[in-house]
Amino acid sequence: MHNTASMKPIIAIVGKPNVGKSTLFNRIVGKKVAITSDIPGTTRDRIYQKCELDNLEVILVDTGGLQYGKKLNIEADIYSQTLLAIAEASMILFVIDASNPPTIEDESAIKQILRAKKPYLCVANKTDRKAHEHQISEYYRLGIDEVINVSAAHGTGIDELTTKLEKTLKKHGFKKEPVQKQQKDVISMAILGRPNVGKSSLLNALIGEEKMIVSNIAGTTRDTIDTEFTWEDQKFILKDTAGIRKRGKIGREIEFWSVLRGIRALEESDIAVLVIDAEEGLVSQDAHIAGYIKDEKKGLILVVNKIDLLPPGDAEEIVHKIQHKLEFLPWAPVVMTSAIRGKNVQKIMELAKKIKAEREKDIPVGELKSLIQDALNRHAPPRSHGRQATIFKVEYTQKNPPTFTFMVSETKIFHFSYKRYLERIIREKYGFSGTGIDVRYREKTEGVLRETSKDRKKKHDKRKKG
Repeated sequence: MHNTASMKPIIAIVGKPNVGKSTLFNRIVGKKVAITSDIPGTTRDRIYQKCELDNLEVILVDTGGLQYGKKLNIEADIYSQTLLAIAEASMILFVIDASNPPTIEDESAIKQILRAKKPYLCVANKTDRKAHEHQISEYYRLGIDEVINVSAAHGTGIDELTTKLEKTLKKHGFKKEPVQKQQKDVISMAILGRPNVGKSSLLNALIGEEKMIVSNIAGTTRDTIDTEFTWEDQKFILKDTAGIRKRGKIGREIEFWSVLRGIRALEESDIAVLVIDAEEGLVSQDAHIAGYIKDEKKGLILVVNKIDLLPPGDAEEIVHKIQHKLEFLPWAPVVMTSAIRGKNVQKIMELAKKIKAEREKDIPVGELKSLIQDALNRHAPPRSHGRQATIFKVEYTQKNPPTFTFMVSETKIFHFSYKRYLERIIREKYGFSGTGIDVRYREKTEGVLRETSKDRKKKHDKRKKG
């Protein structure tokens, strides 16, 4: 069982093709996106996204990209896909087409949802198409308790849906995450990557014993497993997040759900070790994981494993290609390893200690203020519609991850290029090699923080109730 008090719930959007799952995903995420990236080169075609409902952060998953496969055996395919979604999700959004009666695909999906006894909501999409009540009523005959009507394309019913989502999750024990205090004397690392890239072999090499079951069948490890050990007087906790085991062919959907398992482990870690297969090189799923690690402001070590299988002289070219594809992570070190031979494995531990120190370094207040003032003198903040953006002050507000907060006149004037300039200035001075940093911008006008749209909505709702 997962600790619901300390993890972000995963909401999987499940349903047959062409019911509007992706549109619904975009509508919910687009409402209040918790993490965005304006930096060119960041991979954005993920089908999972951290977002915020009213007062609860969740990970929303769109399974629309996972095709149900062979049309000759579509019932078996939807059965397999739905099982994967239900297994890893904290809650299911089962999407149906309100303009059509249920099909065998809908029936197969809802049977699995009910059997799992997990919280779910049935969402009737496309209600703008004059759906007939008797068609929706047929879904109730499948055992569904309630149907929520929405139009993802037009945005109707979305507020009611997100409110209902949050209430349901809280009812099942999920709540706003407390600030996690990491133990200062322990380095927590999540070993991430696609199935069969050698994560368990790497963990065995790191701890120097055959603690994990190592197999060349992709997806041997079923769950995230924590291993605590000491290396050169430094305590470590390693979280192994190998793939999901499944008989027969390991398909793209297995890789996808194993990534979500990795996200759970990542949130409890200081540093991510992203393992990449040397022969295959960096693939899109690796870039997806790397982008999420960057978003989470974690430390990152890129490990290219199985270099013993490479032809002589190919290693340098592999590193160059990876760094080119991950140009949005210039600060992430690359280590070439052979886990089964123990080659360069200790470099990972050495880097982890250095990255931990980088994430916890002290920065003098006066020195930071002078640094930013010099940066402003060299390159003034941008202007928009005749207005000059103003930076009132900057503070180093948190360690692990290193967090800088700029108090500014208007956040929307600060284009990503200027934000990138200020981050570069900070990194040139203080390094932060191997770790993401969090640079935040808050609005301030005449000494008073501006209200956000959420604040204004809360006040409006309170007046309405009163």
